[in-house]
Amino acid sequence: MAIKRLTKEERPQILGTFKPVGHVIVALPDDDAASAAKKALQEAGFSPDDIMQYSADEELMQMDEMIDHASDFAGFGYEITLMRRYQELAREGAGWLLVFAPDDAKTDKVAEIAQRFNAMAAEKYHRLVVEDLL
Repeated sequence: MAIKRLTKEERPQILGTFKPVGHVIVALPDDDAASAAKKALQEAGFSPDDIMQYSADEELMQMDEMIDHASDFAGFGYEITLMRRYQELAREGAGWLLVFAPDDAKTDKVAEIAQRFNAMAAEKYHRLVVEDLL
């Protein structure tokens, strides 16, 4: 099965937990840092369609909704733990990027830029595992 680039309206889930396979989610200190990181990613060769930006309020609303509707089985997985972490970071005002990075070279570039802009979290979603990049 091919990995698909998501649109901002799509929030893929498995058992009600967030699972954007082939993407990296990055939490940055605020919306300004997220905008600057987005610009750096575009300068590094990512297309605008590869990068989705979310405000803290948007991310919090999405995480609240998903957590409220997650399956009971989701409580045993790492994804629900990450969603709770994202929820807390959003409450603190973090800015967010969701970046399509289906291969190692793109993933490495996202991780490098995330570190440069003081990201608090960066995870790559694979089919079976979630990889912490920071």
